[in-house]
Amino acid sequence: MPSPPVRPPVRPLDLTDEATAAAVHRIGRASYAVEAALIGFDGIPALRESLQEMRERPLHWSGAVHDEGSIAGFVAWAQEGDGSIGVDRLCVDPAWFRRGIASRLMRHLLTEAFPDRAVEVTTGAANAPAVALYEGLGMVRGADFSPVPDLLMAHFTRPAP
Repeated sequence: MPSPPVRPPVRPLDLTDEATAAAVHRIGRASYAVEAALIGFDGIPALRESLQEMRERPLHWSGAVHDEGSIAGFVAWAQEGDGSIGVDRLCVDPAWFRRGIASRLMRHLLTEAFPDRAVEVTTGAANAPAVALYEGLGMVRGADFSPVPDLLMAHFTRPAP
């Protein structure tokens, strides 16, 4: 029986490094293109964001990074004014879909980085894989909302313990 695929460890990402930033930008666009198709909305801001715009965002970045340095996925977040953590984006390289990368990244935030803080994330309500992920992690789904016509978003919170 073959051994299960190795899941890369989570570590901070340095977007001042050109290669890292370029990889994150490429993975983000590829991942959001899949989400856009799932939710039937191609107006996701990150799809049109330049590399420079992405790097200028006041976010913290962590990635699932292989030993040789390739990135399988990443999560970016910011601390909100109330001390909670707002997940800005969670993206996995499509070549790594369905291998536990998104779950690994979110578990890292929830149990290692911020075990004592509320964590919030939003996704397209029709993005079934993301909805299943957040529900599977025990996050609580709030009221859906529509920031623009023809787009329904789902909001999830893991309250502070």
